[in-house]
Amino acid sequence: MTEHDLEIQTSGVALEGNLLMPEAPAGIVVFAHGSGSSRFSLRNRRVARHLAEQGLATLLFDLLTAEESLIDERTRALRFDIPLIGSRMSGAVAWVAEAPQTRGLGIGLFGASTGAAAALIAAAEQPARVQAVVSRGGRPDLAGEALARVRAPTLLLVGGDDTQVIQLNEQAMARMCCPRELLIVPGATHLFEEPGTLERVEAHAARWFLDRLGPAG
Repeated sequence: MTEHDLEIQTSGVALEGNLLMPEAPAGIVVFAHGSGSSRFSLRNRRVARHLAEQGLATLLFDLLTAEESLIDERTRALRFDIPLIGSRMSGAVAWVAEAPQTRGLGIGLFGASTGAAAALIAAAEQPARVQAVVSRGGRPDLAGEALARVRAPTLLLVGGDDTQVIQLNEQAMARMCCPRELLIVPGATHLFEEPGTLERVEAHAARWFLDRLGPAG
């Protein structure tokens, strides 16, 4: 397995990323982190490492530039700009589809918290490229009208003790037309910090992506 630091050109900006490439990957999963986080999210990095060990390439990248992150630390405004992060995620999908090192791989998206909305917006905008979506403790409801346009099979993982987010995921599911599944992880709160809960996320995400990602096009 090789690891590369890289720069993604998307939506007119350069975003820092980290690519994990196993030998002969079965597909690639692009991660969208939650509000106030970055490509260094410990939970997303752990899930990405597990997926890479299962034979999937993974891309973690910052949804904001370094300058935007500084502004966001003060204002907390950009992290909730769903159209902005959705367009960045869609741009990352286009980059993966065209970059020499990842071109030809089936694409899956993994979104955490608000990043789930960004992933679903990207899936709606690029139905021919995105083959599967997984949301962890996500806010799919924030994807708004894009929900009805998602075609990729979508797995919504929510902690059993995260009651408000369960309701929001149920409401979002009702607006979606794609194959979809809501899976409750018992004993987990929003961040899946309880022992064994993130391992459940890893196992469910790996199964979902490995069953659905094939060569692009």
